[in-house]
Amino acid sequence: MLNSLDLPRAPRDTRVVVAMSGGVDSSVVAGLMQREGYDVIGVTLQLYDHGAAVHRAGSCCAGQDIHDARRVAERLGIPHYVLDYERRFKEAVIDRFADSYMNGETPVPCVACNQTVKFSDLLETARTLGADVLATGHYVRSEQEGAHRALYRPVDLDRDQSYFLFATTQAQLDFLRFPLGGLSKPAVRELAREFGLSVADKQDSQDICFVPNGKYSDVIRKLRPEAAEPGEIVHVDGRVLGRHDGIIHYTIGQRRGIGVATGEPLYVVHLDAPNRRVLVGPREALATRTLELRDVNWLGSTPLAENMSCEVFAKVRSTRPPTPARLTLENGQARVDLTDGETGVAPGQACVFFDSDSPGARVLGGGWIAKARPVGLSAAPDFSRAELRTHAVPVTATPVRG
Repeated sequence: MLNSLDLPRAPRDTRVVVAMSGGVDSSVVAGLMQREGYDVIGVTLQLYDHGAAVHRAGSCCAGQDIHDARRVAERLGIPHYVLDYERRFKEAVIDRFADSYMNGETPVPCVACNQTVKFSDLLETARTLGADVLATGHYVRSEQEGAHRALYRPVDLDRDQSYFLFATTQAQLDFLRFPLGGLSKPAVRELAREFGLSVADKQDSQDICFVPNGKYSDVIRKLRPEAAEPGEIVHVDGRVLGRHDGIIHYTIGQRRGIGVATGEPLYVVHLDAPNRRVLVGPREALATRTLELRDVNWLGSTPLAENMSCEVFAKVRSTRPPTPARLTLENGQARVDLTDGETGVAPGQACVFFDSDSPGARVLGGGWIAKARPVGLSAAPDFSRAELRTHAVPVTATPVRG
């Protein structure tokens, strides 16, 4: 008979390492595992120390959060360890975050953190502690299907974190458990109160936990002073409209704070990092249908094959629902054609695949966006030149047929 973690042994003979960030979600996971009689060990990672972040509401994995995790472990009566991962986190997440912005990309550091520090380094630490599984407070579901586990969207779609877990490998997924996937956030907070945990009403952590006050450009400027070099703001029709103080202050799709005025609404269309140019244009110049991906991770039951093409549902933002698309793998290059198009898609973001757009959709994997081809510009624009023209192609371009 299998226990609640799909393992063939009694809970008391099953060791569960819980990744405890100090927030309510991971704390409730520890409480649930302890209540069910598992051999529970709590592990908290110290990832950074930003002074102001020590007591900043909405932070995680530093200062007060470590203290909160320790108090929860004491309340539950489980062993608790704090591991210093600051150096690894800086190398694998913060430095990559800064370099990505310097290259004109819009990174997703939460994915990088899960991909490296949490589901690689911490997972190995859990194994050294004799763990049978590593449990986290992510809102996703996983189910055993044959010899492996499959990843699905959670019951509470308002808390869906599947977008941030696309890079989880099959081997990692088989070792991970997500006990909150079938619960809503209010239900989780109620459990925290039932367990008598001090974090029951604690504010949720922010997406970029290591950025004090939400000013990511300050972090980048400190790490990479050269990132603040000035350059030109250029219209897609070739006009030089003004100057900027560094491309790190801009993201694709940005409307406000561009720093120039022409009497028409302008949006950031492209960041030309080598030439330090910010390209701007009308909204229709942001329309994108074709994406080129790198570092694709596939979690589907049928393996990817060279020169294959299949229908999927894709998300290019964590807050958007999956929409119809076609994934093509040809000559070692992965391409996604978005049936209805999208606006403001930026290199560095993630494109995540699902098998449907239903609430219970299975996560098929995803990849990092290497290039987003705007349909409002020429088919293969040379962004290193200013001689660009917009063609006012609407977002709802002709659908890609199977």
